[in-house]
Order: sequence, then structure tokens, then C-alpha cells
Amino acid sequence: MRSTVTPRRYLMCPPAYFEVTYSINPWMDPSKPVDLPLALAQWEDLRDRYRSLGHTVEELEPRPDLPDMVYAANGATVVDGRVLGARFAHPQRTAEADAHREWFREHGFSDFHEPTHINEGEGDFAVTDSWILAGRGFRSSPLSHLEAQEFFGRPVIGLELVDPRYYHLDTALCVLDGDQVMYYPAAFSPGSRAVLARLFPDALLAEEGDAAAFGLNAVSDGRHVLLPQAAVGLFEPLRRRGYEPIGIDLSELLKGGGSVKCCTNELRPAQ
Repeated sequence: MRSTVTPRRYLMCPPAYFEVTYSINPWMDPSKPVDLPLALAQWEDLRDRYRSLGHTVEELEPRPDLPDMVYAANGATVVDGRVLGARFAHPQRTAEADAHREWFREHGFSDFHEPTHINEGEGDFAVTDSWILAGRGFRSSPLSHLEAQEFFGRPVIGLELVDPRYYHLDTALCVLDGDQVMYYPAAFSPGSRAVLARLFPDALLAEEGDAAAFGLNAVSDGRHVLLPQAAVGLFEPLRRRGYEPIGIDLSELLKGGGSVKCCTNELRPAQ
């Protein structure tokens, strides 16, 4: 079992106004009602689990006209205490960027970059020790990759997503620790699969069923990996690698196309 847990600081937003009234990804079906009390209880369980593991959770105030604010990972990307804001692809979510910007500025994050190109925060940016991995194909613009590289001063590796079910990078890939990742190969183009295989030859490769259960929409603190409990095929491979998987039920929030990682924005401190 891995013994090193790095205390993390996360930003989350309670699903007080969560509903599915439109469809901007294949998982959203407005004909399926949302159980709001259950969604809130599931979200609170995730928040409380983080805190029980020694992590800090900040909360963003939800707004009644923005039902997708619960997916806080999309609002920005924070690396070394610097914040790259989001610019959403769909008008239904545009105003979320303003809410996140206000929060960061009110909480001492003075180095904030207002993006020129479309990016949806940690939905499409994943941070390893050596690189920033950047998804494209359905939401974020490839031009945002260079913008992120110039702002953060870290090498950005572009990855092409080809399956609309995995419309954000965080639905198809999870950073476990350092330069260790797990991902679902079929979500990526052949060239991007080759890049991933070259960069991460020892990666944990997910099967289709676990990817479809949003098992890669997970959060790791270096030892504990919080992931959807339905992704049963990932638990034993994670244990063999020294991680401690923790199953989380976010079935109500999956109706909007998000799970553990979508609800969690990591506030990485200055080095």
C-alpha cells in the first residue's frame, strides 16, 4: 500500500439547483427526472470523504440559473497557484466562468488569466509531474493548449478524443500520482493512443465497461483513488499498484454526464 498522501485543496459546488433540462453531451436525457435530495446527499458524501482523508474542501456558492455548476472541475485550471479561467463551448454554461472568476479573485488568487480560446478547465486539462495533458475534439479548442502552455510555462500534450461519450479528457483519463495515469485507449485517436503509450508505458488501461461507468472520472491523492463504485474492474488493478480505491455513488450526477472528478477542481498551490 502506498504510504504517501499529499494533502489537497479542492473546490466543489453543491448541486442545490441541479437538473437536466437540456442535452449537451450523450449522457444527458431531459426525460429522466433528477432526484435532487439524493443528488445532494451523494455530493455531500463525496465532500465529507475528502475531508475525512485530510483534504481541504472549499465551496462555491451555486446559482439558480446554472444547474451544471456542480461540475466544478470545468470552471478553471489551477497550477502552481496560477489560474487559467474557463471559456465554455455551450451557451447554457457560459456564465459559470464568471462565477468561478469571482470566487478565485475573492480568495486571493491574483494571478488569473482570462482565456481567449475555449477550454473547460480540468475537464480537458490533466496535470502530471512532467506535463499538462490537454483534450480536444468535442469541447476545448486546440488553440487553448498553446494558451495554457504559455501561461503555465509547462509542456502541454494535446490528445484527440474521438468517442462522444468521452467528451472531456477527465472522462477518459485520470492522473494517479506523479506521471502515473490510467486511461481508456478507445476514447482516443490512433495517434493520441501512440503518444499515451510512449509517455506512460506502465499506465493502467481501463476496459470498456469500467470506462462507461465513468471509472476514469476519478480523483487520486497519491494513495486513495475515489471513483464510481460501479467501475468494479478497476478496483483490483489499482490495489495491485499500491492504491486504495474508494467507491463513490454519484449516480444522480451521472445523469448530467459527470462523476467524482467533474465535481472536484484541484487548487494546486505555488511550488
